[in-house]
Amino acid sequence: MLENIYTELIAEHSQSKENRRRLEHATIKERGHNPSCGDEIFLELEVVDGTIKDAAFGGTGCAISQASTDMMIELLRGKKIDEARRLAELFIKMIQGEVTDDAELEELDEAAALKNISTMPARVKCATLAWHTFDAATKNFGGDKLA
Repeated sequence: MLENIYTELIAEHSQSKENRRRLEHATIKERGHNPSCGDEIFLELEVVDGTIKDAAFGGTGCAISQASTDMMIELLRGKKIDEARRLAELFIKMIQGEVTDDAELEELDEAAALKNISTMPARVKCATLAWHTFDAATKNFGGDKLA
């Protein structure tokens, strides 16, 4: 049952076109690249008064990297930068197997469904590409690098 939900979420988010677009008023743009597999994303954020008003992405990659990017945008849109950075750090720690408590991971919403990727070392970089790209894009807002 959980495997079916995971597979459906990956398929749904990797094929979604809603967040795959250009932002007319992007205030931050960042490229993320995974040299081990060739996945590449272009993340665009519109930040207004410290809040992520909108976000979008482009690029190419496997279903996991594309789905993870889409889930990240859904989760972080409308959040203050510091809150978004905290959630990104939580996601990265989940994928690295450092945070495993389901109650703690609930605030990741659908992105928590990617938890089991922590047991697939070859896919960890795919799942975290967007989140590390977000970290690089927003590090001037929050100081230190995430996890």
